[in-house]
Formats: sequence, structure tokens, C-alpha cells
Amino acid sequence: MDPKSDLHRYLQAAREDLLWKLEGLSEYDVRRPLTPTGTNLLGLVKHLAVVEFLYFGLVFDRTVEDPPEYLLSQDGEVNGDFWATADETRDDILDLYRRAAVHADATIEALDLDTVGFVPWFSPSMQRLSLHAVLVHVVAECHRHVGHADIVRELIDGTAGLSRDEPFLPSDDPAWWDEYRARVSDAAEVSGAVATRAGGTAAAQASGAAQVVDA
Repeated sequence: MDPKSDLHRYLQAAREDLLWKLEGLSEYDVRRPLTPTGTNLLGLVKHLAVVEFLYFGLVFDRTVEDPPEYLLSQDGEVNGDFWATADETRDDILDLYRRAAVHADATIEALDLDTVGFVPWFSPSMQRLSLHAVLVHVVAECHRHVGHADIVRELIDGTAGLSRDEPFLPSDDPAWWDEYRARVSDAAEVSGAVATRAGGTAAAQASGAAQVVDA
């Protein structure tokens, strides 16, 4: 495959994997924050829709039809694209994501990889980027957020895996995972205890050396 096709394929895989992480969940579960910084599944979808609209629309001066208001606002709520309001339905956000993907795909198809765009939110030395560089950036960002979705979904109901068709997990036996987690936990406790003892010894040695100097 050519580089554009390779990058596009990884982008499409990230989209599919992210949407899979929402399947079978209630309205509450797709929205509820599972980390101290508020990470939630539907918010990740909303954010990545905005990412695709911006990088494959604004950056290359390609019109976005019927864009969401917060996409164009310069004074919107901080982190407002990382969560869905009570007035925004799941279907609203999923439709936004699909429209963003269609728009992005059209840009990727229409432009050569060496086409240069302008990213106004980057530092001056980085603002002019080729489609190739933008694709690499967006693919990396999408897969990073799919990783966030992996963890959030596992915290909700234990569902884990790389994708619907290829989970790439060593076992689907809960007992195996219980034993594995126990081993990881034991190793962490032993290592922590050793580090604590070493720290105490080092502190005692330092204190002794200071007393000798004072004497």
C-alpha cells in the first residue's frame, strides 16, 4: 500500500474500535466520568469528531457543512468537547462523529500528502504542516484516545480487548486474570517494601553522616 492508504487504514481502524467500546452500554455508562479528570466514553467520541473536523477542515481551508456551534466558537467552554451535555443524545454525538469521518475522508482523498495546511493553534514554527504530517498526528491522537476508551470500558463492565474481531488477550478465563492480577499486585508490594527499606537505610546513613560532620 502507499503511505496515504496505510495511514488512512489506521485512522479508520481507530474509529471502528472507539465506537465498539460504546456498544451495549446504557446512556449513563457512556457518559459517566471514570477518572479524576472526567474521562468518559461519549466525550472521547465527541472530542475526536472535533479533532477530525478541525484538522481535515479548518487546517486545509475545506468547508464543514452544518458544523456544531462549539467547533467555530473562540470562547467556548474549556474542555466542552470532552463531554456530552444532557441535551445531546448519543445519536447526536455518533452522527457528528460519522459526519466528521466522511468529511475527513473526502479531504484525504482529494489532497496529495505533500499539500501544506495551516494549524493556528500550534507554535509558529510548527503551524505549516503537510497532509502527511497531519495524518500522522491525528492517527496518533485517535489511537491514544482509543487506549483511554479501553481502560474506561474495562472499569465499567470488564470488557477488554484491542478490537471486536481481534481482542489479542492471552485468556478469556476470569480465574486466569484473577491469578495474574494477584501476581502483579504481589510483585508491586514486594518492590515497594524493598524500596521503602532502602530509602530508610539511605536516610539513616545520611543522618549519621550529618551527625559526624556536626561533631
